[in-house]
Amino acid sequence: MTPPDDGIRAVEALLFAAAEPLTAEAIRAHVGDAVDVRAALARLAEDYAGRGIALVRRGERWHFETAPDLAHLLRRDRDEVRRLSRAGIETLAIIAYHEPVTRAEIEAIRGVQVAKGTLDVLLEAGWVRPAGRREVPGRPLTFATTPGFLAHFGLDSRRDLPGIDDLRAAGLLDPVDLAFEEALEVAKDGESD
Repeated sequence: MTPPDDGIRAVEALLFAAAEPLTAEAIRAHVGDAVDVRAALARLAEDYAGRGIALVRRGERWHFETAPDLAHLLRRDRDEVRRLSRAGIETLAIIAYHEPVTRAEIEAIRGVQVAKGTLDVLLEAGWVRPAGRREVPGRPLTFATTPGFLAHFGLDSRRDLPGIDDLRAAGLLDPVDLAFEEALEVAKDGESD
């Protein structure tokens, strides 16, 4: 294996010292256009594969993280488990599948009002972020997921979220949800006749 050149070493040092995951464009801004950032990232990911740390891509951002099979060695104290309420889980799922989405749209999908604290918990966890304002009367704030959401759930992108067939196969849909899906299929079949 040939030793890495100065460009690869610069990308490696930058990622190692970064406080948060970086996009290829942010890396290029630091190391300059003379470095092929994408090639350097590919080489580093290959060099670190199977080691104690790995270079990983979450969404469009890159960072080093402990190899998943060794993470337990670094935990010194017990993590405080904070469970999301059902409302929190439903709200997070709606944002992930429909982003960018407004509070009113979330309420329309859930069928109940969203408590302010629900969105606050998701914002505080770093899984949801304000994503601008909709250009309609009242200019409501929209919400979207964050790279932290992707990292926490081990997703490369939102496209990796399970579809309805995946959820049904895993037995994760409530009987009411299944009945609703069947009623929709019957209604669609009736319209096509």
